[in-house]
Amino acid sequence: MTKVLAIGVVNTKRFLREKANLFFVFVFPILIVLMIGAFFGGGLSSTVGVYAPGDGELSKALVQGIDDLEEVKVREYGSEAALIDGVQRGGVQGGLVVPADYDERLAAGETVEVGYVARPDQTGILLGETVNGVVQRQANLVRAARFAAARAGVPYEDALPVAMVVAPGTERVTVTTTEAGAEDSLTAEFEGLGAFDLGAHQELILFMFLTSLAGSAALIQTRQLGVARRMLSTPTGTGTILAGETLGRFNVALVQGLYIVGGTVLLFRVDWGDPLGALAVVVAFSLVGAAAGILMGAVFSNDSQAGGLGVLIGLGLAALGGCMVPIEIFPAGMQAVARATPHAWAVDAFSEMVRRDGGLVDILPNLGVLLAFAAVLMLLGTWRLRRVLTR
Repeated sequence: MTKVLAIGVVNTKRFLREKANLFFVFVFPILIVLMIGAFFGGGLSSTVGVYAPGDGELSKALVQGIDDLEEVKVREYGSEAALIDGVQRGGVQGGLVVPADYDERLAAGETVEVGYVARPDQTGILLGETVNGVVQRQANLVRAARFAAARAGVPYEDALPVAMVVAPGTERVTVTTTEAGAEDSLTAEFEGLGAFDLGAHQELILFMFLTSLAGSAALIQTRQLGVARRMLSTPTGTGTILAGETLGRFNVALVQGLYIVGGTVLLFRVDWGDPLGALAVVVAFSLVGAAAGILMGAVFSNDSQAGGLGVLIGLGLAALGGCMVPIEIFPAGMQAVARATPHAWAVDAFSEMVRRDGGLVDILPNLGVLLAFAAVLMLLGTWRLRRVLTR
C-alpha cells in the first residue's frame, strides 16, 4: 500500500508541476463557466424576431403576447429572409413567422402553422419552448371562442372579441396544455436555474474527463523512459504499479472536480444539489476519468498522438453526452445513443439533484452506471498496460 501511495503522489506531482496543466486544471474551467453564464445565462433578456405581415387582431395579439413576456423583447422584420438573416447573424435568438392570412385561416377553421427559426444552441431552443407556450394559449382562446359560438348559436366573429376580453380578466377557469407523458415542460424545468448553474454542471464533467485523458501522456512517458521497467526490476508487482498510476490520475481529477464545485459556489453561487450526492458524482466520475486515462496511456505509444486524440475524444464524448447543450433537447434516438457515454449519466445525476430536487438515493442508478463504466475501462486499461509492461 505504501508503494501504491508513493507512485500515486509522484504522478500527481508530475502532472501539477507543469504550469500549463495548472492553468487548464484550475483557471480555464472557471473562466469558461463565467463566460457561459455571462453570455447564455438565464439572467439576460432574449430577443425574438417577428415577421407578421398580416394586420388581423389575432396576429397582433400573438406578437403582443410574446412582447409581454418577462425578459423577452420583440424585434419586427420586414421580410422572412431578413428575419432568417438576423437569426443567423445572432441579432436575435429566435424568429417567429406568422402567415399573412393567419386570422382568415383561423376564422375558416383551418389549422395554421406558425414558423419558428433558431440557431442550434441552447438559448434559441429553450426560447422556442417559451414562444410555443404563447401560441398554445392563443390556440386555446380560439378553441374557446369556437365552442362558445357553437353552443350559443352566434357567429365565430362575434364570439372571438368576447373571448379575447373575458379570458384575460377571469381567474375562475384556467386551461393548461400538458404534453402526454411529461408533467412539466422543458422551459419550466429550467426556470429555477441560476445564470451559471447549467454551464457549471456541464463544464465540470467535460474538464474532469479532458484532464484525465491529458494525464495519459505522463504514463506514456513513463513507459518510453523505462521507468516502469525499472520499477518492475524491484520487488514491485505489476498490480502495484497499475494501482499507483491509477491513483495519480484519480487524485488530479478529484482535486479538480472539488475545486470547480467549491470555486463556483463561492464565486457564482452555483447550486450543486445534495452535497453528498454531488460528492458521490465527483468521486465516481473521477474513477471513470482515471480509468479512461490509463486505457489511453496503455493504447498509445506516443504522448503527442495521445494528447491530440485525447482532446478530440474528450470533446466528442462531451458533446454527445450533453455537456454542450442539455441532453433533453436531443432527438429520442440521440438521447439513447448518449446513454452510451458516462458523461450523460453524470450530467443526468446533477439534473436530478438540481432541477428535480433529488437526493443521493435518487441518483444511485446513475452512480452504479458510472462505477460500471469505470470498472470496464479499468479492466481494459490494466489488461493492455500489463501486456505492454511485461512483454
